[in-house]
Order: sequence, then C-alpha cells, then structure tokens
Amino acid sequence: MRYMVGVDVGGTFTDVTLVDIEKGDIRNHKVPSTPDDPSRAIMTGIAQILEMNGVPIHRLAYLAHGTTVATNALIERKGAPTALLVTEGFRDLIEIGRQTRPSLYDWFKEKPEPLIPGHLRLEAAERLYADGTARKPLDEEALREAVRKMKEAGVQSVAICFLFSYLNPEHERRAEAIVREEFPEAYVSSSHKVVPEFREYARLSTTAINAYLGPVMRKYMENFQRSVRSANIPVDPYIIQSNGGIISIQESVESPVRTVVSGPAAGVVAAAHIGELTGHRNLITFDMGGTSADFSLIENGLPKVTMEREIEGFPVRIPMLDIHACGAGGGSIAWLDAGNALKVGPESAGSVPGPAVYGRGGTRPTVTDANALLGRLNPESILGGRMKMDLEAARRAVEEHICARTGLSLIEAAAGILSVVNANMTRAIRLISVERGYDPREFTFVSFGGAGGLHCGALARELSIPRILVPPSPGTFCSLGLLVTDIRFDFVRTMLRDAGSVDMREVRELFAGMIAEGEAKLAKEGVAKDRMRFALGIDIRFRGQNYELAVPVEPEMLEDGRAGEIIARFHEQHERIYGYSNERARVEWVNYRVTAFGELPKASFAAQPLERGRKAEPAAHRDVYFSETDRPGFYRTAVYNRDDLAPGARFEGPAVVEQMDSTILVLPGQTAEVDAYRNLIIHTFGGEVRG
Repeated sequence: MRYMVGVDVGGTFTDVTLVDIEKGDIRNHKVPSTPDDPSRAIMTGIAQILEMNGVPIHRLAYLAHGTTVATNALIERKGAPTALLVTEGFRDLIEIGRQTRPSLYDWFKEKPEPLIPGHLRLEAAERLYADGTARKPLDEEALREAVRKMKEAGVQSVAICFLFSYLNPEHERRAEAIVREEFPEAYVSSSHKVVPEFREYARLSTTAINAYLGPVMRKYMENFQRSVRSANIPVDPYIIQSNGGIISIQESVESPVRTVVSGPAAGVVAAAHIGELTGHRNLITFDMGGTSADFSLIENGLPKVTMEREIEGFPVRIPMLDIHACGAGGGSIAWLDAGNALKVGPESAGSVPGPAVYGRGGTRPTVTDANALLGRLNPESILGGRMKMDLEAARRAVEEHICARTGLSLIEAAAGILSVVNANMTRAIRLISVERGYDPREFTFVSFGGAGGLHCGALARELSIPRILVPPSPGTFCSLGLLVTDIRFDFVRTMLRDAGSVDMREVRELFAGMIAEGEAKLAKEGVAKDRMRFALGIDIRFRGQNYELAVPVEPEMLEDGRAGEIIARFHEQHERIYGYSNERARVEWVNYRVTAFGELPKASFAAQPLERGRKAEPAAHRDVYFSETDRPGFYRTAVYNRDDLAPGARFEGPAVVEQMDSTILVLPGQTAEVDAYRNLIIHTFGGEVRG
C-alpha cells in the first residue's frame, strides 16, 4: 500500500492528513506549531501520524505542505537585505508608488516603508521605447561598478526591474548575467521572469518582494528538504502556491512570492473538490483558525482568482486565489479601546502562550476563552483529550480585562466578545459576496478550520445563507486540500491591441509560445504529456479604462473571424459584475494568460449508503449559552461525538458536535444531517436536509 501526506502549517497548530491511496482511508493529526522553525512541527507531525497508523516511512509516495514562511517574513520584515537595480531615473518609483494614501479618510495612516531603502536602489544606464526597441544601450561597465557597490553593502539579494522589459527582456537578461558574474552568491530576481506584464509599479513591487523573500525561502526549503531526507522519506516534497496549485521545492525557491498566501489556498481547493462531489458548486468558504479567518467565493465549481492584491500594503501582481483575510481567530484577543468599546483582534495569542483556557500562561481574553465560558467547548479537554481546559484561567482573563472596566457580567462579556468577532466576519463575507454582486442566499457555506464550526451557524443565519457544509475533518481541512490539487504554472504576456482589428494569427502565436513554455515546465516536474492540460484567458477592458476583466477563452475561439465571440463574452461578464456594458464602446485586449496544469493522483472519497431518517443519539448533555435566539440564555444542549454520526443520521439544534480537530455548534431552530460523504449539512433555518 502507498500513502499520501499533506501538512498545513498554521499560526497555532500544524495539521497533518494521511491518505491510503488504494483504500481512500483518511487519518488526521494536529501538533502545536513551532514558529521559530516550522519544519520541526512538520516533521514531528509526519512521524507521529505514521507511527499512530502503523505506516512504514518507505510507503510514503507523496508529500506536500502549505507554509507561512514567506508571509511571516513579509509581515515581520525579516526578509533578506536586498538591493534594487532599475532604469536610470526610476530609483524612487518603489517609494512613489501610485501616489495614493493607504486610507482616504485617515490622515495619520502612513504608507509602509519600502522593503529596499534608498541607498540600496541603484540605476542602470539603459532605456527602451514603449514598443520594446532600444533607445539607449545598457552601459555594462557602469553596471558592474553598481553591482560591486551592492556587494560591498552586504546585501544578499538583488531585484532587477527595467522599464518595458516585459516587451523586450534583453537588457534585464544581460544585467542578470553581469550580477551573477560579479556577485555569484547573491539571489537574483528579474521582473521579466517574475511578472512579464505591464504596469511598472506593480511589476517592480512584485519583483522586489520576490527578491526580498528569496534567501529566506531558500534557507527554509534547504532545511526542510534536509530534514525530509534525514527521516528517510523517499519522495521530494511539494509546496502549495497562492493560486491553489503545487510546485516543487526548487520552483518555490525561484518564485517565493507565489507562496505568500500558500496555506489558505489549500482550504479553498479542498472546498471546491468537496463541492464537486456533493453537487454544491456555488460555495462561500470560511476558514477560521487560531489567528485569522479567511473567506473566498467559488462560482460554478471554480474558485475566484485575482491577478493583483496587496500584501502588507505592497501590490503583488501574480494570479492567486481571491481570499479575504480577517484578523478573527480562536486566539484573537478581546480588548477595550480608549472609549471603552469592546474590540476583538487582530492581535492573537497564537500558539504561545495561546488562549488563557489552554493553561499555558495566557492571561488576556480571547475568542476561545469566550466560547469555553459559554459552554460551547468541552469544559474538560479538547484535541481528543490531549489538551486540558483551564476554565478558571479563562474566567480570570475576561473578568480582569473586560468585566472590571465595563461593569458587564462574565456571561455578558463572553457573549459580547462573540458578537463582535461575528460582526467582523460578517463584514468580510459581505465584501466577497454582496459587494461584488453575489447573493449569499444562492450559496452553500463551507465551514472549516479549528474554530469555524463554532461560528458558522451564526454567520450563515445573519447572511441568510441556507445551508452549511462542514467536512468530516474541518480542523485539518487545509492539509487535505494539498492532496486533491495539481501542479500549476501561470504564464502571461502583454500585447495591447484594439479588439476590432486584432490579428488572430498573432494572438495564436503568443498563446502557442506560452503553452510550449508550460509543457517544458511540467515535463521538468515529471508530468507525462497526457496528464497536461491548459486554460487560456485574455484580460480585456474598454479603451481608456485602467482595469481589465479576465475573460476565459477556448482554443477554437482563437480562429480567424471569431474575435467577436470573445468580445461578446467580455460584455456579458462586464454586465454581470458592474450592472451595465456599452457594446458600442471600443474594446482593448491587454494581457494573454495560460495556466498549465499537471494532473496528479488525488485522495479519493467513496460515497457510503445512507440510512434516511436515522435519529442520532447524543453522547451527553450540557448547558450552553446561546445569544443568537429570541430568548438568549442557557439551553440544555445535546452533545454528539462526530465519529458516532453515520451517513443519514439527523438531529436538531441546539446541539454541539465534538471531534478531535474541531467543535461544531448547531443553533436552536437549525437541523443537521450527515450526507453520504460524512459531511455534516446544517440547514440554517430548520427543515429537512437531503445532503
């Protein structure tokens, strides 16, 4: 037998999923994260789950993980000392940016300090025209002198971004060669490799971030790969990218910027996979862990992708799953502002010391403490009995920091904490749905993460989302996503053309070149030709607009005389998103995109027979406080063991469902049923559920 392992590194816990490739059996495990060296928790988790299930290490056939190394290095400003090489006259572009303030109405909100200080920004004597032809050749001798200055300054990494290099990368290629000759130990990142498309500032920012993170990611990956080999694991590990696909360690070192939202992407991929199995193709995903909550939208089975987003105030222009993060996790700290108003997050207690109720020295109140005090969490222990609960410590934290300053009772304060954090998350869900033209009532709410099950019922009710899907192992769902995805590479080229007079032969040649590049990349990853597939798209806009819509196209639409079909698809998309479209206006094609997929073996899930109408039997009862009803108060609540809930089992709220990696709350008036794949389907407003 052969096995697959997926590992997701979170701020509080590291989740591990083990899958038997032949039988499809799934096992899950959690270990505390080790922020000082994430690979320690990864290797500990792998060793423990293999030992617990009696799996010899040589049976491991696949290993993938999601990492927060790049994200944390950017947030904490712990990247490598980096120098920047730009076209003469553009050294301050990275600081000028778009000349917009971070917050329109906050005069005191400051722009983030550039990752590369002024004295490490050097200019190269060279210039291209806007069509890519050379205006001024590269002065190589002057460039060599600039590189020597970088080396003397003690930098570890060099970012190269010349004007219009996305059209003609020759000067950048030569500059990169000179840097490698003069400074061979430096990590080098060139914009024509990282993001070969127009918009100078976004391209520069993305390239600079890639260079800033490169040495950090290289060191982490070398250590991780060394640990994998020391453990005699027979396969090279993969890492998940922000776009939801995976790549080898070598590729991640070349493009670390592609992993800046690595972990959350895995959960969205897993949700899309479960949605396909169960027939729920329109989904809003909700991933609530110890530090944050992440939300994303899946339409017709396809996760939404954004081509640019800001990370820590810096634009990153690469395709990534459109995930909105909110500083609301189980470890988010509750506090009072200057006006004594109750706030929650974004600061988190993390894994060390963690919430006060964990008994590890935490003294400040958190969302988890509030849930424990209201009876929503098992008062004795969680994680299958491996973590004891200290309710007295949670009580002290809330009373000292909230009750003493507000006059609220302990229960009122705990309920208030949950109300505030739920309101924060409701706003985040509206941002990705209502504010983008989507009606939440037409979606299924997929809840996962260790803390998601405690809040999904209230959020779905507030937004009128009719049903909630909680997968069998919600607390380790992201690590499962690593086992149901494919290798993925994204390619882009810029070629501005008026849609009314576009030369389709020119367009076909552009796509053919990117497809050939994708085939070479996938072949390097060991993907057979018959396991490769490609998705094509064009970024289109009305002439004069500053933003484009990504329009998917099929290869046959690139034939001569069929440009009108692509334009019509653009108008349809513009109408749906913005509520109007001007079919008489001139349309412009801007960027051309190819996504190359290398299909991999995936964890399989078999449907099980349903016993319709089977009434679930609770394992216990306890009093739980519910404020989400017309009559807030403590309710006698049935407590179910998730492992005892067979497909077809039904029960009504109020109820608590406990399992090793999560706790799920079913509110009064809601009903729940287990479907054929052991997902828990909660009907938000009662009634019968058919899974």
